[in-house]
Formats: sequence, structure tokens, C-alpha cells
Amino acid sequence: MEDFSYAHRDTSETGSKGIARFNVPHIPSALEEVRKSAFAREIPVAGDETLAFVMAQAAASGAENILELGTAVGTTAIAMACACPNAKITTVERDENFYAEALKNFEKCGVSKRVNAICGDAGEVIEKLDKKFGFIFMDCAKVQYIKYLPRLKELLVRGGVLVADDVLLYGWASGEAEVPKKRRMLARHIEEYLTAVSEDKELITCVIRVGDGIALSVKNTD
Repeated sequence: MEDFSYAHRDTSETGSKGIARFNVPHIPSALEEVRKSAFAREIPVAGDETLAFVMAQAAASGAENILELGTAVGTTAIAMACACPNAKITTVERDENFYAEALKNFEKCGVSKRVNAICGDAGEVIEKLDKKFGFIFMDCAKVQYIKYLPRLKELLVRGGVLVADDVLLYGWASGEAEVPKKRRMLARHIEEYLTAVSEDKELITCVIRVGDGIALSVKNTD
């Protein structure tokens, strides 16, 4: 299993200070149990702020088809299924253990009929997809974001939303913090992604400080 600790952590805050008390996702108790178990095992799942943001954006997009790259144990896919009751979700995970656990969690949370889970390499899977998506959530290997971008643009409908998670990397990619030597390649690839989506005239992009950073891009062409 890959080491995710550099870019994944539970960024949910406790107590009632600041805006954290407002960014609490409304999710079923079954999903909350899945999240608590994942956090306890340091499995890469979204914290409250990120999850609330993704749910709100997915619902606002009105997407009939949603694509997720990086299922982990299924928490975000389940949350999006709850936020978008009429949407069908395709989610891709390369780790067989995560994939198997996600399938059980989809059943547990009652969303398995609307979730098409695929075990495989995201780069290979997206090349084979034959439908368009109104919302894409990318939370897989960060070094691959820039590589996947051209294909994900093709898969987006006009007005479709692409959300890329963990793009600020503790300030490494934005130049606000010194990059550890072993993470320089990672930071460089993420910076390339942020530059690409920010300068792409076919996208309207905003990079925001939600969780460990999110880049939200809207496709404005057919």
C-alpha cells in the first residue's frame, strides 16, 4: 500500500472556533462510521472541510455522471452519491485492498447500485471510458495529475467541473514552504498542473485553501 502521509491527513477541526463549525458535511451515520475507521488507520480520506466542499460542488454541478480517481475505501464516492441522488458514479482505485473494502462500504451505505467501482490504474482506465462526465474528482497519485489532465478535459462536458485535491501540499507547490528533498519531484509536478489549469483558456480555474488545497476548474468549451 502506498505511503499517503505526505498529502493526506484529517484536516477536520474540533471545537467551534472559526469557520470549521460551518463546514460539517451532512452524511449518514453509516458513512461517518466508515470515515472514523479510516482516519484511525490513517487511510487517505477527505476531512470535513474537503468533503463538504466536494459534496456542495458536485450537487451544484447537477451532474448525471460523476468520475472519481482515487476511491480509497469509498468515503467520497458515498458522500457524492448522497449529495447527488440522481447521479451515477464511476470510481477508480488501483489498490486491491482499498477496492475490496470500498465495495463493502458501498453496500453498507446503500449506494452500490449507483456506483461503478473499477480496480485498475487510473491512467489506463480513463483512456477506455466512453462517456462524458459533469463532475470529476481527482484524488489519486499527485504526480500523475498533469499527465491525466488532457484526457480529463476530453471527458468533461461543457460546463463540467474538475476538482483536484491536495494541490498545495503544505505550501510546497505554491512556494510558501521549503520542499523536502524527497518531495521535490512531487511538488514540481503539482506546480506544473496548477500552472496548466490556470493558463488553459478552455478552463476557468480557481485554487483555494480547502483542506490541503483544491484546484477547481470549469470547462467552458465543447
